Amino acid sequence: MAQKPKSSPKSGGVHKHRFTAMGCPCEVQIETRDSKLAARLAQIGEAEARRIEAKYTRYKPTGVVWMINNAGGKPVEVDEETAGLLDYAGQVHALSGGRFDVTSGVLRRVWTFDGSDRVPEPAQVAELMPMIGWSKVGWERPRLTLPQGMEIDLGGICKEYAVDRAAMAIMAEGECPALINFGGDLRTTRAKSHARWAVAIESMDPAKTSGGLLQIDQGAIATSGDAKRFLLRAGKRYSHILDPRTGWPVENPPRSVTVAARTCVQAGTLSTLAMLLGPEAESFLKAENAEAWVLR
Repeated sequence: MAQKPKSSPKSGGVHKHRFTAMGCPCEVQIETRDSKLAARLAQIGEAEARRIEAKYTRYKPTGVVWMINNAGGKPVEVDEETAGLLDYAGQVHALSGGRFDVTSGVLRRVWTFDGSDRVPEPAQVAELMPMIGWSKVGWERPRLTLPQGMEIDLGGICKEYAVDRAAMAIMAEGECPALINFGGDLRTTRAKSHARWAVAIESMDPAKTSGGLLQIDQGAIATSGDAKRFLLRAGKRYSHILDPRTGWPVENPPRSVTVAARTCVQAGTLSTLAMLLGPEAESFLKAENAEAWVLR
C-alpha cells in the first residue's frame, strides 16, 4: 500500500517531500524559502516518477511493457522515449558481453531471494533459458517483436531513468537546489547555498545504519548490492545478481557497489555491470575511471 505523501520544511530552507513509487521509498528535497514553490517542484518530481512507473510496469496494462509482453509474438510500435530506452538496453547488452539482458526477468519464476535456502534445481533453470536472450528479440526502430513466451523488463534501467527525468523536470521549472532520491538512487541539480548534499551509503553490517557519508554538489549516485536479497544453503550465499547467460547467480560479486557519475542512468549502469562482473568488479571500475566505492 502506498504511503500518504508528506511534505515538511527543514531548517535552512530545505523541504522534504516523501512518497512511495516503483516499489520503493522516494524523496524529493528542495532548498528554498518559498514553501509553495518547494511543494510545486516536489510534485513535479513525484509526477514524473509515477508517469514512468505507469508506462513501464510489467504488472498492469497501463503502458508499453505490458503491451509488448502480451502481444503474442506480434510486432509492437513504440514511442520515441521507449525506443531510446530499448536502444540503450541493446547497447549495454553488447558492452557487457550479454551479462545485462532485459529479457532475463523470467528467471524470477524459479529464483526468490528471500534469505531462505530454496535454491532451484538445475533443470528448473535450464527450462527457462530458451526464453532469455536479447539477440532473439526483433528490434527495428520503432517496432519490437518479442518471440511468444519471452518477456522484457526495463526495471534495471527505469528507476535511474526516473531520477534523471525528475531532476530535469524540476530544473526546467526552477533554479532551486534539489535532491531526488528514489530507493537510494539519486541525483542533485546543484549544490546547496552553503553546504554540499550529504548522502549515506547503505551499510552491509546490520548493526550499522550507514556505511558512511558522501558529500555531493551536482551529479548522481547509484548503488547495487545484495544486502537484503540472497539465498543461503549449506553455508553458501547465493547473490540475487543473476548472470542471464547461465541463469545462475554471479560468483563472488561485491556485497555493494556505489558509483558517482553525471547522471543516475550512468551511475546505475556502471554499478550494475560491476556487480555482474563479480571478481572483476574493481578492475572494471578502474578501467572506466569511475568514482566508485566497493564493499565485499
